[in-house]
Amino acid sequence: MSFRILTACLLLYCLAGVREAAPLTACCPAPRSGEPVVNADQTVILLWDAANKMQHFIRKASFKSEADDFGFIVPSPTQPELAESGGEAFPYLQKLTEPEVIQKPRPSNFSCGCSGGFKNKAAPESLGVIVLDEKEVAGFHASVLEAGSATALVQWLKKNGYAFSQEIEVWAKPYVDQGWKFTALKVAKDETRKASKTVAAAALRISFQTDRPLFPYREPDPSAVAAELGAVNRLLRIYFIAEARYAAEIDKGPWSAKVAWAGKVKDADRLAVLKLLNLPETTGPAQWFLTEFENNWRYQAAPGDVYFSRSGNQDAVHREPVIQYVSSFMPTDVTVYALAGLFFLPLAIRCFRAKEDEKEVASE
Repeated sequence: MSFRILTACLLLYCLAGVREAAPLTACCPAPRSGEPVVNADQTVILLWDAANKMQHFIRKASFKSEADDFGFIVPSPTQPELAESGGEAFPYLQKLTEPEVIQKPRPSNFSCGCSGGFKNKAAPESLGVIVLDEKEVAGFHASVLEAGSATALVQWLKKNGYAFSQEIEVWAKPYVDQGWKFTALKVAKDETRKASKTVAAAALRISFQTDRPLFPYREPDPSAVAAELGAVNRLLRIYFIAEARYAAEIDKGPWSAKVAWAGKVKDADRLAVLKLLNLPETTGPAQWFLTEFENNWRYQAAPGDVYFSRSGNQDAVHREPVIQYVSSFMPTDVTVYALAGLFFLPLAIRCFRAKEDEKEVASE
């Protein structure tokens, strides 16, 4: 009896082991004075419509901050359109580019185991900043600005409760000189997150005209603030969607990001992503090619922005497959029932015999 029970337990443990092995932005933070903020991990979708020179920039970002509320600024070459975007598109694209899972037998040794329309241009303020648009969108209070100088922009930020440091003025100057617009956004921690230093912002779409698709990568040196907040590293992931595979560089220089995945997207997936992003089915090219970039973004000054151009290499890239080892012992339903019988049948027989003995004693 004890040998049978031991054998059954061992086999059932192995069976359980087999079942367990089965497959299952870029911006410049502008906090209140004295309250540090840095960009943390970011995942961005860039949808490039080359025919119309239109870029849709959808970001899903998190920040490290001690402040209960804070702001940040996103530059763009032209005045953007702002809209709420579905956050469900990010896990959908992640699923498309995840590695293949390959099952292999274990080695031979046996083991178990928001709303609101655009406003008309406001009259120029005395600070030299024009508010082109102001609205509530995707949980943000957004102001689209045109600045006559970096100094004027910093003064506007100061007046409206944003940061006004010299670093931000230096950061803004190249954009101001080129006539870029600035989207100033304020986000507030909700009550459940005020105890945490990390704030996850809602998905926001910023669409604008541009001659070249880009990611506004330029950033003042955040190393000191990052150290103060205990931020060690961060990951930037860009899903770049266009008519072909694209390459990326920083202002005509190399960029440290790697291509983690590249390939054509099925039309059914294209339509699904557009629906999740709240965009019309006709948005962008008719045939999508997705290039996924991964960049371990260090907490140091970023010297310029990232620009994308059609790559001379149009080969597909896929992640290395994940090897999942399973036991070579693959029991069938008959085996399961046999194991159950081996374990429970002797107990049932003993119980039956005990009852029969009781009946015999009672009849005497």
